[in-house]
Parts: sequence; structure tokens; C-alpha cells
Amino acid sequence: MTATADSTYRSGLHPLHAVLLAGTVPLFLGAALSDYAYSTSYNIQWAHFSSWLIVGGLVFSGLALLAAIIGLFRADRHRGLSLVYFFLMLVIWIAGFINALIHARDAWAMMPTGFILSIIVAVMACAATWLGFSRLGARGKS
Repeated sequence: MTATADSTYRSGLHPLHAVLLAGTVPLFLGAALSDYAYSTSYNIQWAHFSSWLIVGGLVFSGLALLAAIIGLFRADRHRGLSLVYFFLMLVIWIAGFINALIHARDAWAMMPTGFILSIIVAVMACAATWLGFSRLGARGKS
């Protein structure tokens, strides 16, 4: 006598994809916060911190974008959601790259455009992380 149990197979984000996706939030959020610190103190070191945090965010979001491309080919039931997630990650990377170019200017010249763009990229990174973990991570077969 053998017993089989019906179990739900839960296929979520790959652990490496999850780490890369989750890493974008503190990096881009840190860039926005260091831009705020620069705008209040005018200490040039905060602008340098922000530039390096944006570069780190671009590395993490670029690798997460690559994982999203791979996820597009593996998507079965949630193809539309995977497409939205991919385009959101693409917009984050492009906006982050433009933000890095703005931060490459003189510290005084990057304000307020760099600060505003840092806030926008940080909010989009939070939205992409929420979308990635809530919808893409919860799919499964019944």
C-alpha cells in the first residue's frame, strides 16, 4: 500500500534572482538618501556616496534584468505579468543609467535633477521588488 499526497508545486523566483532583485532597493534608496544628505549639508562626500550606490544598483538591476529576460522564456501562466516585470526592470535600468550620467557632473550641477531621479528610481525599484516577490514568486501548479 502506497500513499500519495497531492501537493502543490510552488515555483518562485530563483534564489539568485531574488537576491539581485532585493539588492536593488537598498542601493537605489541609499542613493536617494545620500542625495538628500548632500542637498541639506552640501558636503561633497554625499554626492560621491550617491554615485557609487547608483553604480551598485545598476549592477544588481542589470543582472536582475538578465534574470527577467530568462524568466520571460520560462513563463507559462503568468506571461503578461512577466512582461510587465521585464519592462519595469528595463525602465529602472535606463533611468538609473541616466541618473548615473547626471551624477557624473559636478556635485552642484547634479542638483535637483539627480535627487528627483534618484527618488523616482528608488520608488520604481520598490515596485519591481514588490511585483517580483508577490506575483512572480507566488505562482504554482495545482
